[in-house]
Amino acid sequence: MSNVPETYMGVWQRTLLRTADGHEDRTTRVFWLQTASLHADLRMPDPTPMTVDQRISQGGFAGLTEVQGDRCQWHRLLDFHPDSGTDVGHMAFNGPDEVHETALDGSYLEIWQRLPESVGPSQAMWFAAKDDAQRQGCLLQAGDYFMFVADRPAPVHKGVPLRTQITGLGADQAEFMMGCEFSLGRINGGKVPWEISLSSLPGRSGRCLLLDTPVVSLDQWPVETIASLGGYPPASGWHRMPLPQLKELTP
Repeated sequence: MSNVPETYMGVWQRTLLRTADGHEDRTTRVFWLQTASLHADLRMPDPTPMTVDQRISQGGFAGLTEVQGDRCQWHRLLDFHPDSGTDVGHMAFNGPDEVHETALDGSYLEIWQRLPESVGPSQAMWFAAKDDAQRQGCLLQAGDYFMFVADRPAPVHKGVPLRTQITGLGADQAEFMMGCEFSLGRINGGKVPWEISLSSLPGRSGRCLLLDTPVVSLDQWPVETIASLGGYPPASGWHRMPLPQLKELTP
């Protein structure tokens, strides 16, 4: 069950970040997809970072959304940067397709615009590696948009900056630790069905999330389709898990 109001559903693109010291960011590409309970957020500099060192500047997270009045909290269950912090803001809607998010301490303002093609039914699927329940991911859909998220194939240490953890590693090991995938795309609105338009993994943009297009209802997807999703699927494959719940979070 969800406490997320219908007004939040869809894909929101950030058009402005303004911090308390007057700094403004209008160029970073930031997209937030919201379903009835789960969210996914992708943050990419422009131009798209390609090298391991450049990719440290990108970000993404996914998890549960909790709304209480005008206060929204995004509980991060998957995160490109380990332990990147708590995300809570006051939300003020300026019509149905614009919302202003301000920090509880007033340190920032973010303005979000809802993408028209994202209005419509939303659904979510949570999954985990068959041989490693700690490696998880999700696939979210809102209107004609989807966001695919999958944890990295090499584990990272909690509480240690990602840049610190990859320093001195060989190229392959560093790539695996950077391989936390956040891919945004269109189900029917791209050149091909389920086309990825923006991804945290180099080379994924422009590719299809799926080789074979299943029915849109995620509940009807066959096991073999789920098993091989993503740029770094586990050798054992993914399998469907129950959606996480707010009551499961540690207070």
